[in-house]
Amino acid sequence: MDKKQAFKDLIHKKEYELIDHYVIRDGKTHPVAIICPGGGYSLVCSFVEGKPYAEKLNAMGISAVILYYRTGKKALYPNPQEDLARAVREVMERAKEWNLDMDSYSIWGSSAGGHLAASFATEHMGYAQYGLPKPACLVLVYPVITLHRELTHMGTRNNLLGKDASYEWESFASIDEHVTADYPRTFLWCGDADRTVPPENSKRMDAALTTVGVEHEFHIFPGVDHGIGLAEGTSAEGWIDQAVRFWRKRN
Repeated sequence: MDKKQAFKDLIHKKEYELIDHYVIRDGKTHPVAIICPGGGYSLVCSFVEGKPYAEKLNAMGISAVILYYRTGKKALYPNPQEDLARAVREVMERAKEWNLDMDSYSIWGSSAGGHLAASFATEHMGYAQYGLPKPACLVLVYPVITLHRELTHMGTRNNLLGKDASYEWESFASIDEHVTADYPRTFLWCGDADRTVPPENSKRMDAALTTVGVEHEFHIFPGVDHGIGLAEGTSAEGWIDQAVRFWRKRN
């Protein structure tokens, strides 16, 4: 990728924007993925976990939009969640124009973006609070799941909740503590060498989904660290094909 473009993405304004360049405009109806890149709620790393996903999905006949949500000083809850709700609403409103199948819409999130996507699928932080339909599927890539100090990514926690957040507030925003049987089908993966977000986050999500009987697929890839996007050249290469197969099983 062009270094200047990557830097431009990195310093992108920390406000809401929905990128629709990856909506397939061929007159046919396509499924759609709403992509939430990571960045610790301090920035949106679209150049790693947005554009590469969207380009790959387009090649598979899937439309995609990339969400730039509020980050940094503007990231305090519920601002990012409100931005994702706004994105879902905007995509729904333009579904006919863009020829999108909203009955099967999915949300993809990586790292802190994985926390955002996963939170939107809970009833107390997400779709139900905004009067929106539940996603048909989630794809969570090395996500932040718990916001308790001992296991979380502290930048994600502090940006979303504030440095002085109480244990109760951490529990409120820890996804694994709010998974119910109505949670969407979920594809989930992380690497066992993740030095940024402890793999225990994904393991906790797997356990929570298993406990309530939600259909899901979970992978831990050996030797894989954090922030690697499509993970080409690693044991996780091809994860996006696996995720799409899982999503499409009932679509």
